[in-house]
Amino acid sequence: MQPARATADWTHDTLRTTLEVVRKPALQRGFNVISRRWVVERALAWLTACRRLARDYERDPALSAAIIRWAAIAGIARRLTRGGPAQRQARYICD
Repeated sequence: MQPARATADWTHDTLRTTLEVVRKPALQRGFNVISRRWVVERALAWLTACRRLARDYERDPALSAAIIRWAAIAGIARRLTRGGPAQRQARYICD
């Protein structure tokens, strides 16, 4: 089974959602905007605002996953409690 198909099956069975794999067209040369890719890039940028995730410090993958989850929860909580219009966020230390 192909890795992309296995991941799509896992998201369907476990998360009960549909994963859409967007591939580059076979004849494409150079840069082309891929739809909704900015959402993923933005989410990764929010996570790397946590200093501990900026480098690969952790040796244990489980600890790394826990820190990613913690950074995501902290970011969501920050946005929920902001209360005002969206503004550029300051960098936070996530130690």
